[in-house]
Amino acid sequence: MAYDEELAERIRELIEPGPELTEKKMFGGLAFLIGGNMAVAASGKGGLLVRIDPEDGNDLLEREFVHSMVMGGREVDGWLRVTADAVADDATLREWVDRGIAYARSLPAKA
Repeated sequence: MAYDEELAERIRELIEPGPELTEKKMFGGLAFLIGGNMAVAASGKGGLLVRIDPEDGNDLLEREFVHSMVMGGREVDGWLRVTADAVADDATLREWVDRGIAYARSLPAKA
């Protein structure tokens, strides 16, 4: 399944452009990186992948439509999968995009 191009465009509209922002096709989706750190992605499996502070993971997983990201059969700490239904409205999408960007910005930039 290809990533949702409409979702990718909606993400693009929410992220302030700048030299630290890059887009990269990864994992069958389109990732948005800040300073070389992935923040969010329009997932190739549908919905949104969001990078989060791992300490916030358990609380965020209690939300409806939010699941652990699984890669290679294992849950990936610090990453969540948010279903397409959950980000259908712009306010909720903005909340998740802002969360991913804030966390990516808190990390050291990659060269």
